[in-house]
Amino acid sequence: MKTVAVIGSGSWGTALAIQLHTAGNKVILWSFKESEATAILTDRENKEFLPGIKIPEDIVVTYKDEDVAYADMLIFATPSKFARNMVTRFLPYIKKDQIIVNVAKGLEEDTLMCISEVMEEVAPQAKVAVLSGPSHAEEVGRGMATTVVAASKDDAVAKEVQSTFMSPMFRVYTSCDILGVQLGGALKNLIALAAGAADGCGFGDNTKAALMTRGIAEIARLGTAMGANEKTFAGLTGIGDLIVTCTSQHSRNRRAGFLLGQGKKLDEVLEEVHMVVEGVVNAKAAYLLAKKYNVEMPITTVINDVLYNNLDVKEAVYKLMTRDRIEE
Repeated sequence: MKTVAVIGSGSWGTALAIQLHTAGNKVILWSFKESEATAILTDRENKEFLPGIKIPEDIVVTYKDEDVAYADMLIFATPSKFARNMVTRFLPYIKKDQIIVNVAKGLEEDTLMCISEVMEEVAPQAKVAVLSGPSHAEEVGRGMATTVVAASKDDAVAKEVQSTFMSPMFRVYTSCDILGVQLGGALKNLIALAAGAADGCGFGDNTKAALMTRGIAEIARLGTAMGANEKTFAGLTGIGDLIVTCTSQHSRNRRAGFLLGQGKKLDEVLEEVHMVVEGVVNAKAAYLLAKKYNVEMPITTVINDVLYNNLDVKEAVYKLMTRDRIEE
């Protein structure tokens, strides 16, 4: 039996802790706050972030860093903007050749690095992997059928993560395209913001379909320019994750976009969503990557203008629709 520590007790960290337990592992769930850990221990439920889903009694819940020291594998389930600080914080407990896994879908804004690159830089002694795909915490926590991808530069590491997480209702594929898997997961959040905003201001299914299909096209353009495999963006961590994030009631990125489309200010939106919205966090990074690699990303550009330059959502759609004529 493997011992796995999940660092971060938000909705996704909690759901993955439950899934890892289902897959037959001994699980430690680490919380940033003592009060949150105590509440989860008392209720055996994360009432703030994953209400209504019971946490098995033998999952260890803690707020003490040293409690992860004996884990065989570390899963980092904190928002991407905290990735560097969290890996640095737990560096004393990361052993040589230990597998550490990022499950956040984002980029580091200051450096434009994928989170796996941040992890490699901070903890060069570790073996780094990521887990990504169309997977809402609310459904994974309830054991609904879900498929994801474990990716690493080292195929053996990807397969080890696969075997650690996999169970009958949680199917894990492997990939060596760790860059493409992360870019698909991070950039689809911006497209989900756009799709939600279109819904919020009254556009229909035609508009959403256009945003999704043209969105995956610009994600793939950037990804291939950066060296990713174009086929990755047609798979689970590309179009699969895009579909679920743009259409689901569980999607915080789509919900944030919907509220923006209704005319609410960004501060109001973030307060109402009450969880980190990775698309908002990563919008500038995506825009800067497009500039760096000289890739045209019109949806990403207008989303940045909506978020940070007060562009009206309907005007943003008009700008997209009236661009120069081109081939698909």
